Amino acid sequence: MTKKSKSEQALEEYFKRPWTKWYRPGTPVDINVPEATVMEKVEENYKRWADKVAVVFYGRKLKFKELHDAFLRFATALYDLGIRKGDVVAIYLPNSPQFIITYFGILKIGATATTVSPLYTPREIAYQLRDSGAKAIVCLDLHYEKVEKALEEAPLEYVIITSIEEYLPGRQSLAARLVGKPVTAEVKKRGELLYFKDLLEKYPPSPPEVKISPDDVAVLPYTGGTTGDPKGAVLTHKNIVALQEQMKAMFPDIEDGKECAIAALPFYHIYGQSVIMLTGAFRGGTGILFAKPELDEMLDAIQDYNVTLFYGVPTLYKYLVDHPKTKRINWKKIKYLFCGADTLHEATRKLWIKFTGREIHEGYGLTETTAVSHTNPPGRNKPGSFGIPLPGTYAAVADPDKNEFLPPGEVGELVLSGPQILREYLNKPEENAKCFFEAGGMRWFRTGDMVRMDEEGYFYFVERKKDLIKYKGLSVYAHEVEEVLYQHPKIKEAAVIGVPDPEVGQKIKAIVVPHPDYRGKLTEEEVIKWCEEKLAHYKVPKIIEFRGEVPKTDVGKVDHKRLREEIFKLQGEKI
Repeated sequence: MTKKSKSEQALEEYFKRPWTKWYRPGTPVDINVPEATVMEKVEENYKRWADKVAVVFYGRKLKFKELHDAFLRFATALYDLGIRKGDVVAIYLPNSPQFIITYFGILKIGATATTVSPLYTPREIAYQLRDSGAKAIVCLDLHYEKVEKALEEAPLEYVIITSIEEYLPGRQSLAARLVGKPVTAEVKKRGELLYFKDLLEKYPPSPPEVKISPDDVAVLPYTGGTTGDPKGAVLTHKNIVALQEQMKAMFPDIEDGKECAIAALPFYHIYGQSVIMLTGAFRGGTGILFAKPELDEMLDAIQDYNVTLFYGVPTLYKYLVDHPKTKRINWKKIKYLFCGADTLHEATRKLWIKFTGREIHEGYGLTETTAVSHTNPPGRNKPGSFGIPLPGTYAAVADPDKNEFLPPGEVGELVLSGPQILREYLNKPEENAKCFFEAGGMRWFRTGDMVRMDEEGYFYFVERKKDLIKYKGLSVYAHEVEEVLYQHPKIKEAAVIGVPDPEVGQKIKAIVVPHPDYRGKLTEEEVIKWCEEKLAHYKVPKIIEFRGEVPKTDVGKVDHKRLREEIFKLQGEKI
C-alpha cells in the first residue's frame, strides 16, 4: 500500500467536515440545489406574497405585486430595445426600488447584470463597462456627468436615467438631502437618453419568454481586488439559488414571509445584494431601504418597523456603539445581528455586548462565493471566529504557494469548494489558473485569505495574503497589530501596512485615529510603548501616523490597498 502524503492526510481530515456537528438538528450536511433559475424562484415567491409589503423607501411602501409589475415592464422595454440573452446591462444606482426593478428586469430576459459602485470615478466606470462588454447602463440623473465622461472611453448603446425622487412619498426636499439636487430636467434637454419612468409607462408587463438555464450567467459583480484592476466574478443562476438554499438550511428559524431587515448595506456590493435584496425576494421578507444610510434614521426604523434582522460591517457596529440612541434600542427583539465583509475587532464586540446585551453574529464570504461561505451557527456563536462552512460547502487550509493541504490548526490559505463558488473570472485566464486547482476529486478556489481551523471546525481569520508584512524575514500579520491598537482606550480606529525598506524588507507603519477627546494628545511614543507591552519586538510599529480617519472601501472595510498605493506614490515622488 502506498503511503499517503501529509497533504493527502490533511485533506482527509477536512473531508470529515468536523463542523457539521454544530448544525442544528435536521439541517442537511449537503444541499440538493433545485434545477431552477433566479427568476423562476423570485416570480414564484413574488406571486405567493403579492399583497405583502416588499420594501419601504422613506415611508413609501411597495408591495411585491407592484415591484413584479414594474420589473416585467422594464424587461419588456429592454427586450424591445434589442437587449438579448447573454447581453450585459450595468446598474449604477443606490439602494432604491429602481435598483430592484432594474436587476430583476435584466435577469428576466436572460441578460446579465453588472453592478457599479456609485463611488467609482469615470475611469473606473469606463473600465468596468469595457471589460464586462455592457450594452446599456441604468443610472441616477445625479451620476450622469460621470457616465458621460466614461462613455468617451466605453461607448454604450443605451443610457437609461432615473431620479431618486420617482419613488419617494412626495417629498422633493428629501431627495435633495439624500443625493443632492435632482438634475433630470437638465439632462433631459440633451434628448439622446432614455428615461426609466417613461419606459415603465410605455411598455406592458409582458416580456417574451426566454429559455434560461441554471448554468447561465446571472450577475457579474466586480471584486475590489488587492492589486491591479477589479475582476468580474462570473456568477450563475445556480450559484445564487444554491446560496439561498444553503442559508435557509443553516438558519431554519428565519421564517419565510415574516422577517423585516434594515437594507442599508449597498445592493451594488455582493453582501447587500445577496443576503438582503435576494434573500428578501426569495423568502418574502420586507426590506427598509436606505439610499444614503444615516445612523439616526436606521435606529428609528428598527423601532418603527419591528425589524427582526440587522446586517452590518464592523465599522457600522463601531459607529453604533458610539451613538447615544443605540442604548435606547431593544436589540433583544432582533433575531440576528449579522456582521461580515471585514473582521470584527474584539474591542468593538465587547463594547457592543456591554451596551446591548447581544452578541454579533460573524460570518465570512467574498464576491466569489456569492457573498457567504461561513457563518457562526444558530445558538453557538464563537467569539473571534467567522464560523463554520455552510451546508454543502467544503473548506480547507492550504499552502499559499503550493497545491498542498496543511493540517488543521496550522495557518495557511483558505480554499473552498461548493455550489456557490464562482464559475470563473471574466477574461482572466492567468488569474483563473492561479485561483483554481483540482484535488480529491473536487475543484478548489483560493481565497487569498490566511486562516486557521480549530479542533471543532471553526475558522479564524489571520490575514489577507497581500497584507502580510515581512520584517527581517519574519512574518507580521497586520490584523494582529491592529487588534492590539484597537484595545488602546484612546484609539478609535487603526490600520497597519508594510513600508518597503532596503535594510529590513518592510517597516511596520500604523495609521492611527484617536478618539475625538484625545486628538492632539496621543503621542507616537505612547502608541509604541503600548504595542511593546503586548507584541514581540519585531511586530511593533516603527512608524506612527495620526489621521482624522482611515480610508475605507465602499462597504466600510479598511482600504489597505489604497494605503499601500499612497506609500508607493510618495516613494516614487522622492525618487
